Amino acid sequence: MLKDLPLSEHIHQHCNESMERALLAERHPLWARSCPELKDIDFIRLGLLRCISVVDSGRHFLQTNEQIYGQLLPHSTYFKSLKSHRRTSMLEAFEQQSYHLHSEHCYRKALIILKHYRNLTNTP
Repeated sequence: MLKDLPLSEHIHQHCNESMERALLAERHPLWARSCPELKDIDFIRLGLLRCISVVDSGRHFLQTNEQIYGQLLPHSTYFKSLKSHRRTSMLEAFEQQSYHLHSEHCYRKALIILKHYRNLTNTP
């Protein structure tokens, strides 16, 4: 990931890479489908935004999302997608790859930090 990107771009890049890895991890994932009303990657992004937003309800979140990002999403589409078993399976596959991606990033950062402390990285 690049250092000078805004948080929203970091999240976007991470989501896209995690989704690509999730799709490649299985030969023919049963959860991989095209949903033109609400794409899976948009569903994930909306879920993350919902978690970090200061809103009172799901409807309030959709109204705020429309005001800030100009993205109009029908309430029924959003709330039905929250109950979808297919999307739950997709999120499980996505989460595994997201975890691996975070682990790899943290491991690389730890190695960079530990290089400054040579006595910690040497093995007896």
